[in-house]
Amino acid sequence: MFVGSPQNLHKVAKRIRDAALELGVKRIVVGECGHAWRVAYSFWNTLIGPFDFLDQRYPIPQHICEFTYDLIQRGALKFDKSANDDKILTYHDSCNVSRASRMGNMPGGQFIIPREIIKATCNHFYDMAPETIGESTFCCGGGGGILTDELLDLRIKGAMPRMQALKEVIEEHGVTHMAAICAICKAQFTKIVPYYKLPMDMIQSVHGLVSKAIVLGAKD
Repeated sequence: MFVGSPQNLHKVAKRIRDAALELGVKRIVVGECGHAWRVAYSFWNTLIGPFDFLDQRYPIPQHICEFTYDLIQRGALKFDKSANDDKILTYHDSCNVSRASRMGNMPGGQFIIPREIIKATCNHFYDMAPETIGESTFCCGGGGGILTDELLDLRIKGAMPRMQALKEVIEEHGVTHMAAICAICKAQFTKIVPYYKLPMDMIQSVHGLVSKAIVLGAKD
């Protein structure tokens, strides 16, 4: 996660560029962090570009979901979806991904790609109400620097719209777990869902689902 002044932002980003040059990497992949992806997508090019030393055949920078989705599209990964049959999934669109970036080479890829990964690794997936997801997503209630225990009451109130939408899909489809790709969202939800009478372990990472369903060493 990138926080602080523009000077600190540039300093941290430059360390990434310097390390990439030192290691001779050909791709920089950003993990499941909404804040990191927003900064990388929107600002890295002006902060630490150009990226002429990277492989130009791939997105620069590349989100881990883009990386995984590309492998799925090419048939390079094999999954046993039944490994996640203990879960009925829904998905939370994180603010920094939904409102300030995109993924892939398609409009709305930031909404499509994570869901396609979930569907490739799970048999049971249901979206929350259309007016609560995608570009209309609700904040998790923990963004904007309020992810501290001292502000827990505010965080609980801020999460209420998402919790209401989640409870609706639980009642309608029996959803048991909610996936997200932002570390702030996952930390926030894990802390506050018990206040809404929901189990703490219902919060999942998208790539946690990938790791459980992947079949290693599989050959066609």
